[in-house]
Amino acid sequence: MSTHHRNMIKQLPISLPGARKTDVRSQFAALCYRIRKGKIQVLLITSRTSKRWIVPKGWPMDGKTPSESAAIEAWEEAGVRGRSDGRCIGIFSYSKGMEDQSDLPCLAMVFTVEVKEIADDYPEAGQRERLWVSRKKAARLVDEPELVRILLDFDPRLDA
Repeated sequence: MSTHHRNMIKQLPISLPGARKTDVRSQFAALCYRIRKGKIQVLLITSRTSKRWIVPKGWPMDGKTPSESAAIEAWEEAGVRGRSDGRCIGIFSYSKGMEDQSDLPCLAMVFTVEVKEIADDYPEAGQRERLWVSRKKAARLVDEPELVRILLDFDPRLDA
């Protein structure tokens, strides 16, 4: 076992009794990827309202670890299931448009999800588009500068 794996800290589930989503300004994002013919592809989806290219992300979920929450968002928003090693590979900031108030400043912690299954029928099918692209193309399509850097620096083959 590598030193890296021995030194990993086990994530604990989050408990949110009485918390409202508007009180929480942290989100968990899924950088969904696959390797095809030796090339890394990442999955982008469109946001429901502005149709910008984004990665799946959402609010903390009671009783779930951050990486579990990210994997659930990957399923609900992009229709993919896979494996996460539980490590946060970066954080990006953005403003989330809220229907009932002004934009909410958010920090999204990014967790990788190695995609093993892609479904046509999933909770938000028909509400979003999906696009598999190279890391460089993904970096050109997203708006958040920190996410651009995360995408360009991401290489799961370095941990193999």
